[in-house]
Amino acid sequence: MLDELRVSNFAIIDNIQLSFRKGLNVLSGETGAGKSILLKSLGLLMGDKADATAIRSGAEQALIEGSFDVSGRPDIRARLTGMGIESSDDTMVVRRIVAHGSKARVYINGSLSTLAALREVVSPMVEVTGQAVPLIEMTGQHDNRHLLSKSYHLELLDQYAGTTALRGEFSSLFERHRDVEAEIEQIQLDERNQALKLDFLIFQRDEIRSLDLAPGDEVTIEADTKRLKHARRLIDFASLTQDSLDGDEDSVLTRIHGLVTKAGELRGLDPRLSETIAPLEQARSLIQDVVYEMRDYSHKLEADPARLDQLESKLSRLRQLQKKYGGTAQDILTALEATENEINLLEASDERLSSLQAELRALADRMKKIATELHEKRRSAAELFGREVNHELLELNMKGVELLVNVQLLSEFHSTGQSDIEFMTKTSKSDAPRPLGKAASGGELSRILLSIKQIVGEGLLPRTYLFDEVDTGVSGETAEKVGRKLRTIAKGQQVISVTHLPQVAAHGDAHFFIRKTTLKDAALMDVTELTADHRIREIARLISGEKVSPTSLAHAKQLLSDATATSKKSSPKNPAGGAAKVRRESRLAR
Repeated sequence: MLDELRVSNFAIIDNIQLSFRKGLNVLSGETGAGKSILLKSLGLLMGDKADATAIRSGAEQALIEGSFDVSGRPDIRARLTGMGIESSDDTMVVRRIVAHGSKARVYINGSLSTLAALREVVSPMVEVTGQAVPLIEMTGQHDNRHLLSKSYHLELLDQYAGTTALRGEFSSLFERHRDVEAEIEQIQLDERNQALKLDFLIFQRDEIRSLDLAPGDEVTIEADTKRLKHARRLIDFASLTQDSLDGDEDSVLTRIHGLVTKAGELRGLDPRLSETIAPLEQARSLIQDVVYEMRDYSHKLEADPARLDQLESKLSRLRQLQKKYGGTAQDILTALEATENEINLLEASDERLSSLQAELRALADRMKKIATELHEKRRSAAELFGREVNHELLELNMKGVELLVNVQLLSEFHSTGQSDIEFMTKTSKSDAPRPLGKAASGGELSRILLSIKQIVGEGLLPRTYLFDEVDTGVSGETAEKVGRKLRTIAKGQQVISVTHLPQVAAHGDAHFFIRKTTLKDAALMDVTELTADHRIREIARLISGEKVSPTSLAHAKQLLSDATATSKKSSPKNPAGGAAKVRRESRLAR
């Protein structure tokens, strides 16, 4: 529900702030007073595109801000949470800032947002998918085109029949069916290319596998190759080392042994000599270890031309693979794993194709079952829907006009099922049914729309309806009935209605007067909520024009009195249309 609206520097609006109420809020004023400007500002709250030319002359920017009570809309609060926007106090504040030379900005609860996100939350139309209920619906004398849309007809009928959840299930199956079909088609188109690709991948796999690599082999193979290539020099060095350390009577070990022996003989002359010569014992042990290791090293290090050829060949192929797949053996092995996975997928394409074809058949069977159920429920609901709407039309003095819902079974599935839904009208029993757009006038469309809102609106989540002169083309007793309908729709919800009819204005729970004045050659629009006395005078003006007479004042008082009495007769716990709802539920349950 829209609690407050604040607009500044927008077109002829300097600065206005309105507090709307639950129920029926009426807006009236002279022709050209700026009602359309106010509605345009509301349109910006619903995601309409902003135009910098609408900024009031002399101002840098325009501000449109609305505060919404979303306590009765857990779906909206959940959507805000999903967007990362806080909504802890059951209030949603939307702010639009339109400035010269920069993009318009959108804020939701203080968080910078986008138009797309705003439209997702506050939508001016019923979502075609039927999965979301709008927070605001705008319906004007020029917006009845929505009623001429067959997709809108289907949406309304599904809401009435309670089939939106079933339709959502069908839509999900339809999307999956389409995805599976596309994947099957892609597999079949790629069959020739897959054979060539598979051959190439197998070649790459075998090329890498032939090297029998392990992580780190790029270092190991290069080191082994270099060692074998210079084996003779390394063997000569090993021999030289062994000879120098332990090869003859003049070797290092022989000399150290002689020194240690001589020191032992002189130990009795000076005990400190043993401590001093002790490191030589350690040196002799270490040198012996070196001699043993060098002997073992020289035995293993033998020139092997055949082995060297193998290593040099492997190193050459490794260098080639490094250019293709990466600088390390691990990079090459990673590429091997990816290649093997792709080969497995291609080799399993036949199995995948069979699996997809089986899934497609199962989806088609399930879709057929749900589409049939949907169609039957829509067909059953259509008859009762038409009957209830026609009952409402009779109350609006549209005698002879009959609404029919044409339900046809389509030959193919669509995202919404297999039904083609279109609202038709007849102006007499002898006339053939014709589409709404070809048969109904603007005034008739307005009253048909009002009747549908009366029927379909029952039991839905609360939202705000904006009616822009929906009473165009009616007068007298019919206007009185339009007012009652608007008040009935507003029970438990909120209706903001722009009207020029006193009979409608009298039914408002709150009445706002729009006035345009000229100050220093500049037009200004002002909106005020009328007190009881001022409201009587405004309704009298709507009756007689600018010249308010005692007769029109008396008539205005009577209209307000009658409207109040009518409202008291209708209990909030059993609003008008409640009996029809019970009848409908009973009928649909059979």
